[in-house]
This record gives sequence, C-alpha cells and structure tokens, in this order.
Amino acid sequence: LTQPLFGAWADRLRGRWLGPLGLLWTLSFYMFIPWAPNFAMLIGCLTIGALGSAALHAVGMIIASDAGGKHPTTATSIFFVMGQSGLALGPSLSGLVIASWGLRGLPFMAIFAVIPVISMFFLLWAPVHYDPVAMGAASANDGRKRNSASIKWGVIGAFVLLILLRSATMQTYTIFLPKFLEGRGYLPGAYGFMVGIFVFGGAIGTFCGGMLGDKFNRRLVIFTSSVLAVPFCYLFLGADGWLYYVTAALAGGLLNISHSILIVMAQALLPRQKGMMGGATLGFMFASGAVTAWLAGLVADQIGLTVVLYVLAFVPILAGASALLLPSTRQSAPAPLAAPQAAPGD
Repeated sequence: LTQPLFGAWADRLRGRWLGPLGLLWTLSFYMFIPWAPNFAMLIGCLTIGALGSAALHAVGMIIASDAGGKHPTTATSIFFVMGQSGLALGPSLSGLVIASWGLRGLPFMAIFAVIPVISMFFLLWAPVHYDPVAMGAASANDGRKRNSASIKWGVIGAFVLLILLRSATMQTYTIFLPKFLEGRGYLPGAYGFMVGIFVFGGAIGTFCGGMLGDKFNRRLVIFTSSVLAVPFCYLFLGADGWLYYVTAALAGGLLNISHSILIVMAQALLPRQKGMMGGATLGFMFASGAVTAWLAGLVADQIGLTVVLYVLAFVPILAGASALLLPSTRQSAPAPLAAPQAAPGD
C-alpha cells in the first residue's frame, strides 16, 4: 500500500539511497522477530519492517528501467526475477536454519542481506543513466494532453482490469495450492516442493516476458501468454508425477510473463513519475491478489476449493481480452542513453 508513496518520493528526490536504506531498515526489524514478547509486537515488527521493502522496490524499478536502455522490460524483469528467486529460496534456507538452531537462528539470515546493503551504499557514487525518452516525454506530450485525456482514462481502466484478473489466478493459486495439494494426500515435504515448481516457473516466466516485451508488441505478448496459460492451469491441478511438474511450471511461467511488462507499461503512462506508477502497479498487484484470494476462500468454504481453483483456471482468458483494449506498444528504437551523470551523494 505504501509503494506509490515511496515511488513518488523516489521520483522527486532521484534518491538511490532509498534502496540500501530500505533493505537495512527491513533486516533490522526482522532480526528482532524471534524475541517478540507477544503477537502484537510480532505483527508490529513485520509491518514496520515491510516499509523498507516498499522503498527498495520503488527505487529499484526506476533504476532497472533506466539502466535497461533499449531493453527496459528485460532489465526490469531481471530485477523481479532476483526477488522471486529470493522468495523461492528464503523459506528453504529459513527451514534449515530453524531445524538446526530454532527461531533464535533467524537473525543469522540477516548476514546474507548485509552484503547487498554494503554494495549498494558503495554504488551510490557510480554514474547514473537517466532515460532521455522519459525525461523529454512530458514536454513532448504537452500539446496532446487534452486530445488524449479520454483515451488515457480508458487505457487506465483496461489496465486496472487486466492487473485484477491476472492477480486473481496467480496469487490465489500461490496461496491455496498447499491446502489443495494437502487435500489430495500429499505430505508437507512433497507439496512444498510442488508449490515451489509453480513459483519457480513464474520467475522464469518473468524473465522471458521481459525479453519478449522488448522484442514484440507488449499487449499481444500479454494476450497470447494469458490464453496459453489456461490449459496448463487446468491440467496441472489434476496431474501427478512428471506431468504435474511440467504443467505447473508452464502454468506459473505463462501467468507471470506479463509481470514486468505491466510495470514498464505503467511507467510509460507517466514517464516522469516512473517510481509512483511502478509502485502503484506493484502495490495494486499485491492488494488485488490478496482481496481476490480472500474472496476465493469465502467461496471455497461454500462450494469447495477444488471447484474454485478450476474456475480460476479460465480467468486468464478475460485478462488476455483486457490486454487487447490497451494501445499498441510497438515502438521504434529509442534514443541512445544520455551521458552518465556523477552522483556523489545522490
């Protein structure tokens, strides 16, 4: 929810220092979780610590997009793939630490985060590449604002609907797959790995989507991947063995191809406010996914989780149709990067 605010702050200050400071903030609060005396303090540490993650994502999306030059979607996808890889590895590493030392061993996990914090602080003095297209886009579009106002609101409506429908399937599956697989008779060790395959497929899909989004029309990439995801979303729910792993990986990958593309498309709507637009998009992805997962849970209590998950397998068709309402993004080659600017203190 706070990502648009941090994004707007990053746009205003051009402050790369928000990245390392945000990560340092998060690890500092999460280190104290094992010593939380009660549930309220635990929730407090988790909530306040998460503000650092919001700051890191806000400035990270700007840096990744600008640094990508002619390939902003690919660069943004790499940023998210690294984060999703961490989400996949984190629970496994934490499980090993807890098994060996209990909850008191979790602060040792912070050692891994210290390395990127130090690296980012040193990189604050590296030259900055600002996107010349973004810097000049606002002035170039000033004369067209009145004529495009109604179109832009229509685009925003279609864009919001696309994110909502995409998140409905992706996040509901991620949240409820453990419960669903447990109901099919799998043990925790088995279904944990099976869910990981789905998530890992999503990470690969994010990276592939970045490359495809830089080479082809982005709305057609989203439409095609969304429609192709439907049969695999349907099949993997009832599959076993190697067939499950193949279909689950393909389902997760195809559903997540649009992730970084949506971020870059949102930033293109307001090029001088990349942080705010990227933060708003990412925040809405999480928020809408959480709400739809909650609603799916309520419906599942009435008609069964299996029925709900099978119905959600067809929702990507609607997401793909929403993508066709967006304007074409087939663009000519962008201008070369502006000369790097020194950033002694950013």
